[in-house]
Amino acid sequence: MKRLITAVLAATLSLTATAHDMVPGAAQSQPILLQGGTLHTVTDGTLVSTDLLFENGQIIAIGNDIPLPPNTQVIDIRGQHVYPGLIALDTTLGLVEIEAVRATDDQQETGLITPEVSGHIGFNPDSEIIPTVRFNGITHAQIVPQGNLIRGRSSLLKTDSWTFEDGAEALNVGVHLSWPRVGLNNAWWERRSPAEQRKANAEALRAMQQAFVQAKAYYDAKQAGVQTATDQRWQAMLGLFDQTSKLFVHADDQRQIEQALDFAAEHGFDMVLMGARDAWRVADRIAAAQVPVVYGAPYGLPSRNDEAYDQAYATPAQLAAAGVDFAISYPGYWDIRNLAFAAGNAVAYGLDRDQALAAITLKPAEVMGVADKLGSLEVGKQASLVVSAGDLLDQMGQKVSLLFIDGRAVDLNNRHNQLYQKYRQKP
Repeated sequence: MKRLITAVLAATLSLTATAHDMVPGAAQSQPILLQGGTLHTVTDGTLVSTDLLFENGQIIAIGNDIPLPPNTQVIDIRGQHVYPGLIALDTTLGLVEIEAVRATDDQQETGLITPEVSGHIGFNPDSEIIPTVRFNGITHAQIVPQGNLIRGRSSLLKTDSWTFEDGAEALNVGVHLSWPRVGLNNAWWERRSPAEQRKANAEALRAMQQAFVQAKAYYDAKQAGVQTATDQRWQAMLGLFDQTSKLFVHADDQRQIEQALDFAAEHGFDMVLMGARDAWRVADRIAAAQVPVVYGAPYGLPSRNDEAYDQAYATPAQLAAAGVDFAISYPGYWDIRNLAFAAGNAVAYGLDRDQALAAITLKPAEVMGVADKLGSLEVGKQASLVVSAGDLLDQMGQKVSLLFIDGRAVDLNNRHNQLYQKYRQKP
């Protein structure tokens, strides 16, 4: 009994330690004018020495000599830059705190077919990691369940909230599918023979196909009014068949991508390619199919011996040249703070700078179906924006000074900063 009590207390203390002490911002109480900054609007170019006024969480005017409502707070940001809030796609933010501590890891449900899982249900808005990523300009994140086949559904959440309910921007946007492996794993840790691997690949593909057959049968029965019982798995997939929900397919290998494109075309799914490391190899086909890509390999070594050393960095420019509609992601949780730098790195390897900014703002908003509210600085859109004293995409120049989500001023303090302030005082 003594050991049990000790274990429970230890678990309680470890979970308590994962909660940050930054209080979510209060609702905007007065109009705010950002005066004299350089506005990177995404949709209307770059506006130098221009004012931006927002009220009740919404941008209401952009320009100069704007008539100010009574009680307007004026913030002088001359010499600084204003950007739309960054949207991080394909993240596990808030689902894991310390990978080595099982009690803080809620990324994945048990089983291969779990479409009923919702990422936002396991989201921890008090994660110590969240303040560290918004310090680099991330105002929204797509929370994605993990898994080996049909993972579950993702949601878009704000990075400053008390609960997932008040942080919800768009819930259960689409179902995530890890496309079955097509090649052989030759890593040192692989113990299966080539024949065993091929058999496992084929079985996974059959299991995936069978799941969609069952889901379609369930959908047809629902449409015909003959299905009275509810199966939570197939219920979660109903939107795929009438295109009210997206199918996010995680596929990196060229063969996986080609199979996924055929699959989506056959079933008429509204598909988004996630990861898509080899998208540059079939860029023309992806563009012709008008399938958006969330490119999730902006850094890394070449995947083949005959690939250029800079293939990962050059891919966004190649996708743009081929006419592919794409966003850039930095999959993970703590390391998604590097999202802006991944876009900046793509600029260094040939991507147009405006396209790079759009790839982490407006394009992710389009993928998540919220481009009418987020992703650019426009009158009528939400005042979710970032102010930086330097170039937001530059690791050396970025210096975020202000961040607003729905017009709410967000606390930029975080655990990293607290530790930095502590140890800089050490003799």
